Amino acid sequence: MKRLGAVVCIIFAVMAAVAVRAGTILGWGETATPQASLNNLIAISAGGYHSLVLKSDGSIIAWGGNSYGQATPPAGTEFTKIAAGLVHSIALKKNGSIVCWGRNDYGQSIPPDGNDFVAIAAGFEHSMALKRDGSIVCWGRNDSGQSTPPDGNDFVAIAAGGWHNVALKQDGSIIAWGDNYYGQADPCDGNNFTAISASEHYSIALKQDGSIVAWGHNNYDQAVPPDGNDFVAISAGGEHAVAMKRDGTLVGWGADWAGQASPPDGNSFTAISGGLYHCLALKTNGSFVGWGRNNYGQADPPVGSDFVMVSAGSTHTLALKQDGEILGWGDNESGQIDTPDGNDYESVAAGTYHSLALKQNGSVVGWGNNSYGQISVPSGSGFAAIAAGSYHSLALKQDGSVVGWGRNNYGQANPPAGNDFVAVAAGRYYSLALKQDGSIVGWGRNDCNQIITPAGNDFVAIAAGFSHGLGLRGDGSIAGWGLNDYGQTDVPSGNDFVEIAAGGYHSLALRGDGSVIGWGRNNYGQATPPAEKGFVAIAAGENFSPAIMQFCDYVLAGDISDDCRVNSEDLEFFAEQWLLSGGPANFNGTGGVNLLDFAVLTGNWLIDCYLEPGNPACVPK
Repeated sequence: MKRLGAVVCIIFAVMAAVAVRAGTILGWGETATPQASLNNLIAISAGGYHSLVLKSDGSIIAWGGNSYGQATPPAGTEFTKIAAGLVHSIALKKNGSIVCWGRNDYGQSIPPDGNDFVAIAAGFEHSMALKRDGSIVCWGRNDSGQSTPPDGNDFVAIAAGGWHNVALKQDGSIIAWGDNYYGQADPCDGNNFTAISASEHYSIALKQDGSIVAWGHNNYDQAVPPDGNDFVAISAGGEHAVAMKRDGTLVGWGADWAGQASPPDGNSFTAISGGLYHCLALKTNGSFVGWGRNNYGQADPPVGSDFVMVSAGSTHTLALKQDGEILGWGDNESGQIDTPDGNDYESVAAGTYHSLALKQNGSVVGWGNNSYGQISVPSGSGFAAIAAGSYHSLALKQDGSVVGWGRNNYGQANPPAGNDFVAVAAGRYYSLALKQDGSIVGWGRNDCNQIITPAGNDFVAIAAGFSHGLGLRGDGSIAGWGLNDYGQTDVPSGNDFVEIAAGGYHSLALRGDGSVIGWGRNNYGQATPPAEKGFVAIAAGENFSPAIMQFCDYVLAGDISDDCRVNSEDLEFFAEQWLLSGGPANFNGTGGVNLLDFAVLTGNWLIDCYLEPGNPACVPK
C-alpha cells in the first residue's frame, strides 16, 4: 500500500534521501507522449507542438506545447470529434456545435454559431467546418484566401493545411483553395477519391483502388507516396506523411530527421494523425502510440514500478531504483545519462549537462560534461547530500559543512563557512542552503534577487530553479523569490504541501494527499501535472516534469478518495453520501448507503491505521 513521504528531488538539487515506497515514473511537458498511459480512446489529433485524444466517454485529454492554452481542453464529456492546429484546437460537440481554444490572433478560435456541424479541421492559423447540408464555413486568417470557401453543398470531407484547404465532393472529386505557391491547391483530376489530407505546403489523397496520390512541395519527397493499392487511411504531417494499410500496418515517408516518418511495427492500428513534427496512431485496444519529435525524450520515463527518487536536469532525467541502481534518459550529448554501474547509490542529482550520484558509503561520483570541473568530485566518503547546478556542483558533508566545485564566475561554488547546514540546492549561477535553525542562505549571482532569501527560521526544504527559489515552511506553506517573469514565484496558497520542485521557469508542489500543483511557464505543459493522486516524489526540468507515482498494493473498502488510505477524508465523503442510494459509499453491496456500510468504513479505517501506526492520515481532522 502506498505511503506518502517527503522526498525533495528538484531541478539542479537533491535533498538528503528520504525512503519512500517504490513507484512508477510519469512525465509531462515537452514530449510527444502524454502524462500517463491512456486507453478507451476513439480519436486522436496531432498538432504543431501538442496532441489531443478523445476518450470513449466524450472527454478530451491534451498534452505538449501549451503556450497559448492549446493543450488545455474544456471540461465535459459531450465531445465527438477533435482537431489540433498549429497552436489552437477545435472540438465538435454532440449537439453539433463547435468549441475552440488556444491562440486567437486571427480569430481562428472563435467558431461560428450553430449546431448543424458534422466535421471540423484546423489549419495553421485558420479553421473550417463542414455543415450537415454539405456546405463549408471557414474562419481565421485569410491572407491567402484560405478562409474563403467555395460555394456549394455537395461536400463530404474537409482538410486544412498550413495556408490552404482541400475538400472532397460527393462525386469523388477534389477541390482546393488558398495558398498555391507550391501547387498544393492544384489537386489531381478525377472523381475516384475517398479521403484527403493537407499539410503546410502539400496535400495527399486516397483513391478508391487503395492507392495514394500527392501534390505540392516535395523537398523531402513528402509528395512521393509509396506504391501499392492496399491503403485505407492517410494523414499529412509537416513535411512527412503516414498511411495505414488494410492489414493494420503503418507506412511513413518524407522528412524523418526526428523519426516522424518511422512509425512503429505492428498491425493493430485503427487510426492515424500526422502533426508538424510528430505522429499519433490509435490501436485496436483503445490505446495509442506516438513517435517523432520529442526533444530529447526527457519526459519519456522508463517502464517499471521500483523507483524511489527522480531528478530532472535541463534536458535529461535520472532515477534511482529501489535496489540502488541508477537509470538515465533524455539528452546524452555530454554523456550525462551514461550512468555508472552498481547498485550502491542512495541519491542522484541532474544538472544541465552533468550528473552526480551519492553512494551508500558517503562518496560522490560524477559524469557528463566537465568543461568547468563540475564532475571533478571531491575525494572522501563523508558526504550526505548533493546538488547539481548548470555548471557547478555542491555537496553537503555529514558534519554539516558544504563544499562546492565547478564554474565559479559568480561565486556560486564558494559556499559559506559553517557546519550547521542540512540541505543544499544549486540553480543556474547561484546556490542555496538550509540551516539547522530553519533559515535559508544564498550565494552567487543575484541579478534577479535569487539569493535574497526570505526571512524566518521555519523552513524545512528548499528548491532552486534557473533564477528563482522556493522554500517549504514547517506549516506546509510555500515561499518564492527571485525571477518571476512567468509567475514561477507566485506560489499557491495553502499549508498542505510536503514537497517542492523548481524548474527552469516553472514550479511544482506535492500536496499531502498525493496530488501535484504546478505554476509558472507552461509552454510545453510542464506546469500542468496529471490531475491524479498517488504521487510521492516530484522533480522539475527546464521544460518538463517527471514524478514518481505509487499504486495501491491492495484496496480496502472505504477508500472513496482513492488515495490508498481509509481516513478522515473518506469519512467526510461517506457522510455526504449517507442519504443517497448506491454510489461509491455502498461497500456491502446492499444497494443503499446505511449503517452496515459505516461499519465497513470504520472497521477498515482501524485496519489501515493498524497496518501503519502513527500515520497522520489515520487521525480524524
